Amino acid sequence: MGTSDEEIDRLLGKLTPRARALLLDGATTWRTRAEPALGLRELVMSDGPAGVRGEAWDERDTSVLLPSASALAATWDEDLVESLGGVLAAEARRKGVDVLLAPTLNLHRSPLGGRHFECFSEDPELTGRVGAALVRGVQAHGVAATAKHYVANDSETDRLTVDVRVDERTLREVYLAPFEAAVAAGVRLVMAGYNAVDGTTMTASDLLTGPLKGEWGFDGVVVSDWGAVRTTVDTARAGLDLAMPGPDSPWGEALARAVADGAVPEAAVDDKVRRLLRLAAWVGALGEGEAPGGGGAREACGGGGSRAGDPHPPVPRPVVAPEGRALARRAVAAGSVLLANRGVLPLDPGGLRTVAVIGAHAARTRTQGGGSAGVFPREEVSVLDGIRDALRGHARVVHVPGPRPDGPAPPLDHDACTDPRSGLPGVLLRMLDADGRELYAERRRGGRLLEPRLVPGAHTVEISARLHPRTAGRWTLGVAGFGLMSLVLDGRPLLAGDFPPPTDDPAVVHVNPPAQYAEADLAVGQDALLVARRELAPGTGRATVVSAAPPAPDAAASLADAARAAAAADAAIVVVGTTEHGECEGYDRTALTLGATQDALVRVVAAGNRRTVAVVNSGGPVELPWRHAVGAVLLAWFPGQEGGGGLADVLFGHTEPGGRLPTTWPAVLADAPVTRTRPADGRLHYDEGLHIGHRGWLRHGRTPAYWFGHGLGYTAWAYEELTVPPRTRAGDDLDVRVRVRNTGARAGREVVQVYLARPGSAVERPVRWFAGYAAVRARPGETVTATVRVPARALRHWCVEERAWRTEEGRWRVLAGRSAGEVPLVADLEVRSPGAG
Repeated sequence: MGTSDEEIDRLLGKLTPRARALLLDGATTWRTRAEPALGLRELVMSDGPAGVRGEAWDERDTSVLLPSASALAATWDEDLVESLGGVLAAEARRKGVDVLLAPTLNLHRSPLGGRHFECFSEDPELTGRVGAALVRGVQAHGVAATAKHYVANDSETDRLTVDVRVDERTLREVYLAPFEAAVAAGVRLVMAGYNAVDGTTMTASDLLTGPLKGEWGFDGVVVSDWGAVRTTVDTARAGLDLAMPGPDSPWGEALARAVADGAVPEAAVDDKVRRLLRLAAWVGALGEGEAPGGGGAREACGGGGSRAGDPHPPVPRPVVAPEGRALARRAVAAGSVLLANRGVLPLDPGGLRTVAVIGAHAARTRTQGGGSAGVFPREEVSVLDGIRDALRGHARVVHVPGPRPDGPAPPLDHDACTDPRSGLPGVLLRMLDADGRELYAERRRGGRLLEPRLVPGAHTVEISARLHPRTAGRWTLGVAGFGLMSLVLDGRPLLAGDFPPPTDDPAVVHVNPPAQYAEADLAVGQDALLVARRELAPGTGRATVVSAAPPAPDAAASLADAARAAAAADAAIVVVGTTEHGECEGYDRTALTLGATQDALVRVVAAGNRRTVAVVNSGGPVELPWRHAVGAVLLAWFPGQEGGGGLADVLFGHTEPGGRLPTTWPAVLADAPVTRTRPADGRLHYDEGLHIGHRGWLRHGRTPAYWFGHGLGYTAWAYEELTVPPRTRAGDDLDVRVRVRNTGARAGREVVQVYLARPGSAVERPVRWFAGYAAVRARPGETVTATVRVPARALRHWCVEERAWRTEEGRWRVLAGRSAGEVPLVADLEVRSPGAG
């Protein structure tokens, strides 16, 4: 799997300068260019932090959906994450994908970040370790991983244009550190983000050459985020190697002309092509070999690679290996964080007769975040489904939805409507010409159609469905998209207008366009024909989403129903969480609340049953004002397709909740040290410097609801002894031993964490900072010793004056415990110069 540098140079010599330049932008949205003269086929790329979508947004081409990245980091288990990387690689090969656009290595700088679910943690060390594990797992199977979004791309507000202002030391020690770890793990691609840093857009930044390609020795491909290249010469002269998507990027013919004119050196282009050919050789795309997925898999993938007018490509039935599903289910339990437990968990199925499962999120569990990372899983196990399966034959399960959570109406689902032409479940999608004539039609499963197939002469997308209301009253009906749109019910116009896009952010235009709503009265037993249309126009995408929501139930009555169900049950499990428009690519959050109705729901359930478990279904921090009123709080994250089964395993004690928080959770937003995500005059200043996450909380002397590293299991632990070598040399790794004892009645796993402090430092430092961890297992009463490797990098700092890494000599402090806020063991360490005896 590879080609020598001599062979790469020989192949390069077969191309003219123009041909070389033309290789460096995309052939399609998801494919690079082929070059028959070299035996180079197209490379296929796909989004994939939690699942491999492939080239098309098509609900019929399903994908295995793993827990979100924040949930994977919460496992604090690099071996497990590496195995899950193998699941993603297997999916990529099945779909004919060569390059997976994952992992996301940006940090949880502010709890308001809208894309936290796709990022691992607040801490550069933990993010680097987990990200490197995923890279190893993906690339062990011949699929290239991509570290993104380089760099300081940590919020969504104005993300296409924001200029992040961050000092050099902070950039090096905090935001670049996870990417350095990925490069050390051998990552094959790095993605340059949309943002600028200190006045220069990332696709033209010197940071692509130093430190990435120079100091770190990265020999892979630097690819742009999709549409991040806006100019030709400055980006081509920088360290960027591949402009995506194509074929209409600012490179292509413009780059070829710039090379011919001497504005871009041929040597710069040659280096980029060498990197691309090296990548192609590594994935098996250079020469006569077949693609990783084989010819059949690649043909079946279709989507973005099909030509206008071609018949729709066949979509293969998904193959989900039992071991892959079992691993995904194991990951749910391993990442779920037991935030609080007052003797309620685990629940004993043998002692239960009736269990009340309450909340809309219980039946419609949110398994993934919104945006480009989204996939269509073949099936999703909700929390309600998982509990029912676990208690079958043991106890009766009663579900009460409670009040409707705040948020938009959901897309039409196949179980709520039928295709008016065939009568089968789903909707009818038609593509019309300018005169309204049908160009093609097909039945689709639901109303969320992000990529209706383009055909010659296509002018209008139409989605129609026959609604079968199960609730009478005033319904909310909507259509999402841009441009001229209309909504008609039984021939009666409900909505018509021109809705231009307010942004060119691809996550908004192509994935999550805003909806326009109208209301109409529907009756049970009286079907209604809903027809939505949107015209296609340049710059508006083609995503079209049709939604319908029944009348919201009376909130007071719904809360009363929930209270009665809770009081009549032996235990109550209430599930609350965020909505797609609350945590989604392209948007930052403005608050951390779950909304008054969901908070009220938890309170009335807890008041009715002391054995209440609150399950939190979110990708990032939320406020939990009722956390002291419930018997237990279990953080489920966005748990992926096997979420309900994995959470049931935890709830009923089949396995321990293995998760520890990868991010500090505030009690209220106002307490958080860093909250700003909105630029001022186009600039976002990282004024907090090194002090993000737990570092910021410690600096300000504030106590959060739950610290970084916090998480309970089903046993208890005593921290008995910390053993630190009396001295070490600067530049050497350090082994720290921590003795712990299982003082509970059940075997368990403990994540032993080590932090560092430097009293009297000559440079600014956090009060203390995370430096390493190790997980241990022990039986009741057993004592075990965790050996925690503290890497030399944890002690170093970036010296701006010398532009080099330095380690202070003298006395350091080593702390060990269960979280950033609970470190009962402390020892001193003497650091000496490398030449000292």
